[in-house]
Amino acid sequence: MSKVTLNLRGMHCASCANSIETTTRKMTGVISSNVNFAIAQAVIEFDNKKISTVDIQQKIQDIGYEAILPEELDGDREKKLNLAENQNLTHKVWTGGLIGTILVVGSLPMMTGLHIPLIPAWLHNSWFQLVLALPIQAWCGSSFYIGAWKSLKNRMATMDTLIALGTLAAFSYSLTVTLNPDFFVAQGLKPEVYYEVSVIVITLILLGKLFENRAKGETSDAIRQLMGLQAKTAKILRDGKEMDIPIENVQINDIVLVRPGEKIPVDGEAIAGNSTVDESMVTGESLPVEKKIGDRVIGATMNKSGSLQIRASHISKDSVLSQIVQLVKDAQGSKAPIQRLADQVTGWFVPVVIIIAIATFIIWLAIARNLTLAIISAVGVLIIACPCALGLAAPTSIMVGTGKGAENGILIKDAGSLELAHRIQTIVLDKTGTLTEGKPVVTDIFSINGDDNGNDNELLKLVAAIERNSEHPLAEAIVNHANQKNISIPDVDEFIAIAGSGVQGKVANSLVQVGTRRWMDELHIDTSKLHQYQDSWETGGKTVVLIAVNGLAIGLIGIADRLKSSSQVAIAALQKMKIEVVMLTGDNQSTAEAIAREIGIKHIFAEVCPDQKAAKIKELQAQGKIVAMVGDGINDAPALAQADVGIAIGTGTDVAIAASDITLISGDLQGLVTAIQLSRATIRNIQQNLFFAFIYNVAGIPIAAGILYPFWGFLLNPIIAGGAMALSSVSVVTNALRLRNFKPYS
Repeated sequence: MSKVTLNLRGMHCASCANSIETTTRKMTGVISSNVNFAIAQAVIEFDNKKISTVDIQQKIQDIGYEAILPEELDGDREKKLNLAENQNLTHKVWTGGLIGTILVVGSLPMMTGLHIPLIPAWLHNSWFQLVLALPIQAWCGSSFYIGAWKSLKNRMATMDTLIALGTLAAFSYSLTVTLNPDFFVAQGLKPEVYYEVSVIVITLILLGKLFENRAKGETSDAIRQLMGLQAKTAKILRDGKEMDIPIENVQINDIVLVRPGEKIPVDGEAIAGNSTVDESMVTGESLPVEKKIGDRVIGATMNKSGSLQIRASHISKDSVLSQIVQLVKDAQGSKAPIQRLADQVTGWFVPVVIIIAIATFIIWLAIARNLTLAIISAVGVLIIACPCALGLAAPTSIMVGTGKGAENGILIKDAGSLELAHRIQTIVLDKTGTLTEGKPVVTDIFSINGDDNGNDNELLKLVAAIERNSEHPLAEAIVNHANQKNISIPDVDEFIAIAGSGVQGKVANSLVQVGTRRWMDELHIDTSKLHQYQDSWETGGKTVVLIAVNGLAIGLIGIADRLKSSSQVAIAALQKMKIEVVMLTGDNQSTAEAIAREIGIKHIFAEVCPDQKAAKIKELQAQGKIVAMVGDGINDAPALAQADVGIAIGTGTDVAIAASDITLISGDLQGLVTAIQLSRATIRNIQQNLFFAFIYNVAGIPIAAGILYPFWGFLLNPIIAGGAMALSSVSVVTNALRLRNFKPYS
């Protein structure tokens, strides 16, 4: 199976996107096709044994559009193509506007029924107006007519079809009047022409398209800004010499030199120096972060105070910035479930509008017996109908929303995740590394065999020997503590890790077991002499591990992991948003309750083994709740995948991030609050867009059909209909751009 992303050119509306989507889905070998009108992009999955990318591109070309591979359309070329398109539109709009103004002025006597001396008779001569209107019809309107013809050949209907039918109807009627005015006189009709209708409608729609293009360009600002963060050159140290090279020439393991005030060009590890780094442009974290030897640094961030030497670890597409840009692109190209209704409506929108226009013509001709009234009403229906507004309603908001998320250090995998986040009812927070710093330290040691001076080094030596083979954060804390005391750690044999319980191994032929009280009970080891210490430490929020040697309990170690400074504030904000917060931890009930009290969490799952985390998520989902899981470790991945919305802490493991729907790059839990607020703001914006798009069409089409004419004599001029149609799409995109002003609130 293969997946290809294609940049599309030549689309004028959501119906065009729907046509491409429908056509490609019918191709043998195509598994799925998703076309996003807002970003003019198609993502197609297909069986490469049955069909090729070239076949798909050719099929799209056959129905009148251009499909280009992203690698064939770099930023400069795309920018030039967009600029050329906008310049072409600008020329057409100015030309159409000038000629349209002349035609409108010339038609004022006909429109008002008054003789206006300042307007010479030749200005409203039908032949003169035909000469002016013909080039606009042929040049400015050509894209609509070509698009409509290609759609007709493929038995489809798009917005081009509506515009072509409407403007051709007005132009053809006027041409007939010009060529044979006596026919209309014989019918009792005034031989009046409506060239200005066709010209002004074409011009207004092109003007709307120009505004729409410019506004849609602004919705992609986030990606352009992110890409602009990348340094263009890097100063490296090779063979003892400093040299400046283009960023694309940096290789993995190169030593990169970064001075104060310079941008860090690549991802890597600090191997010399000390500094503070402003990572706000990538993580959203406002305060500079201290960097010392061994710390990870991110490309495109700003070095502030000191000099650093960095060993490059990730370059080009593997860098954090490149991955962020790709994730944002993927999210902007995806469709939100809320868009499905609009897509369904768009699918049958144009044919229904054509039927309504035909019905309008027949009804008015039968009732009023007025050919002019019937044609003008039908043209108004064709012109005012706008599938574009429906097609743009969700994608434009998604584009701005996901881009805004990236600005705040929040990576959203797809539009569905962004939409679902606003419905979250319960958030489950893993404790270690999520609520806490994930850097536990040993605080207490008690050995039954310890001397009067509290020298428990022998106990620590045994435990460190076992824990050195474990990757658990608590094990790392114990080993670090032993190293700080310069304790020589012996080798261990027959090491075994029991998930959620503890570890064991042989040290100098003695079986050493380190783990929870529950595990000790299962092993039938008497730990009663340790309970008073354990209970006291756990009440203080410490995690306690018990130690047994050859089946006898000999001591215990207390470990504390400091809470993140943002945790308590974030929990309070989530609860204020009426979201239930649950803490999930492998700690026993006493420790979990102590931490929960400190942080303000009322609901906890304690003594949960790693393989039970996903089951706890299912348990909450079974209660009918929309559940989000927030975690950072490898053992959190199944729970993140099980949750309705999986949210990974970006400072955690790649596995957790891959399994999640949303990633908080900085690891600050305030980003969780911001993500939900952004989701709510985005969905609210989409709902506004859809409401106005639906209301516009529901109200506009009947008015254009003349529903008000029998009561108040009001008949919508097709010129006004064309202006309204053009403005509808622009208004939807403009409303979506309001999301750029989004700011998290507390």
